[in-house]
Amino acid sequence: MSALLSIEDLAVSFRTDATPFEALHGLSLDVLRGRTLALVGESGSGKSVTAQAILRLLPTSATITRGRILFRDGTGETDIARLPAEGSAMRAIRGQRIAMIFQEPMTCLSPLHTIGDQIGEALRIHTGADRRESDARTQDALARVGFPDPKRALRTYPFELSGGLRQRAMIAMALILKPALLVADEPTTALDVTTQAQILALLTRLQEETGMAILLITHDLGVVANVAHDVAVLYRGRLVESGPREAVMRAPGHAYLRALLHAVPRFDMAPGERLTPIRPARAEIPPVQEHKPLAGPILQVEGVSKTFTLRAGRIWQKPRLVHAVSDVSLSLAAGQTLGLVGESGSGKTTVSKMIMRALEPDAGRILFDDGRGPRDVHTLSGDALFAYRRSVQFVFQDPYASLDPRMTVRQILCEPMEIHGVPAAERKERCRALMAMVGLEASGLGRYPHAFSGGQRQRIGIARALAVEPRLLVLDEPVSALDVSVQAQILNLLKDLQAALGLSYLIVSHNLAVIDYMADTISVMCRGRIVEEAPRAALFRRPVHPYTRALLAAVPDPSLDHPLDFAAVASDLNDPTRWEAPYRLEPDEAGTMRAIEAGHRVRFGGATEAVAA
Repeated sequence: MSALLSIEDLAVSFRTDATPFEALHGLSLDVLRGRTLALVGESGSGKSVTAQAILRLLPTSATITRGRILFRDGTGETDIARLPAEGSAMRAIRGQRIAMIFQEPMTCLSPLHTIGDQIGEALRIHTGADRRESDARTQDALARVGFPDPKRALRTYPFELSGGLRQRAMIAMALILKPALLVADEPTTALDVTTQAQILALLTRLQEETGMAILLITHDLGVVANVAHDVAVLYRGRLVESGPREAVMRAPGHAYLRALLHAVPRFDMAPGERLTPIRPARAEIPPVQEHKPLAGPILQVEGVSKTFTLRAGRIWQKPRLVHAVSDVSLSLAAGQTLGLVGESGSGKTTVSKMIMRALEPDAGRILFDDGRGPRDVHTLSGDALFAYRRSVQFVFQDPYASLDPRMTVRQILCEPMEIHGVPAAERKERCRALMAMVGLEASGLGRYPHAFSGGQRQRIGIARALAVEPRLLVLDEPVSALDVSVQAQILNLLKDLQAALGLSYLIVSHNLAVIDYMADTISVMCRGRIVEEAPRAALFRRPVHPYTRALLAAVPDPSLDHPLDFAAVASDLNDPTRWEAPYRLEPDEAGTMRAIEAGHRVRFGGATEAVAA
């Protein structure tokens, strides 16, 4: 099969205040016609720089210092590296013959323009189509990528769409001109597992229909194992291994790729087995602290519900009620980890916000036991509320957005201690201890968040949460924004800190492999309700509810022996009215949680006779 794109000895350098930094060191690879090449590596390995060089979208501080980028699309051979980045020849290629899907669709789509305008713009620029033709072809493109109502989507703004639909809109925009090459830069990183599987199935189907080549940039080896034909592995700007997927994944020859594979959480890990990070962090874990045992759970959520009122789109329309959380109950034992899993929009984060008292529940109560007996969190005030704020801390999903860019790390760590009355002398010493505890050098205390990598910023977020010595950490997708090698470091660190400090964790995630590695008990949420809860081993040994089984089936496994069944990943898996009996729920039906074995409860619907059967 001939090469559609050939990169030969490509080098890219960035200007810095000191000496130039070379991000790519003589990269050479081929993207074959009609095939998918997966470009794999950690953050900073040069994957996105490669994509930017192909489309000539490099920042002004970057320069292609040598090499060729040869593109052969039927009109001859063009060396893209020699074209002016803003010239007419490059603009004719960019978008029309080579298209790109970006990692975060919300930041790449204009919030001021409708989806129809943004997708149709490329068509109007490159073909001169009028508005009527543009809208018709845009509607067809939206239908091809699976929009439920393509005609209505023409008038929809990005903020009105879910993450999965925004990514589908980006794919429609990229493919409306039928490019020969699609560059997909981490197209599923920000999506939950079922939406990710649907997007991967969509890209595979569209490739079969159009014959386009795909350059897939990713750090997720499960995605690589399921959609790639060929694999190229980058390490610090150098190609260290490449070849057909079967050869590379079954017998990885380079130590770096073998290390990446061992850093990924897997469902077949032995009891007590730890992830093996590529670069283990030298964290100074404190001596084990003993806490007074509690008579019951440290956290209990009892029958909590929350409803939001959405503003009507027109003045004559009635506001719409959304039942975000409906009668949810959870229990977390001291020193244990509870995993709360589900798709985006299932209500997980709303539950965590109610636990943190950022939202008030409409019904139910949340009890926390700090050693003096369980108390209702939402009735606390004064000193009792102040003590609760100290005992329960939050670790956010995006470490960069949750750290003030105008504060140094020292100020970030000292702020909660100052609020809670820790003396100044003690704060200084504790800052150094916290940095060592999360595997960072004390010399970084005077630096700002932008000077750290994503994994280091997440460590700073964990250190900030530990600054006031809490008993419970609520972790909202703590590793979803990190590449696999850094994920392994953070997950191992959290396990070590829990064992040493006696911490309790509530981990909110859509990644079941991460939950399998971290959690003792698991609760599965769908449409605001718990549909199944069980000890970790029981849930993964015998998932009962159809939604739980669908989530597990949608997790891409790095092993080639466990491929995703794309046909089984449907968009209606989270619709309770489509579940099989006896789990099916009619509209507005709550169903009943029933025990099927010790500690394992499942939500049933329908008649009592069906449940008994």
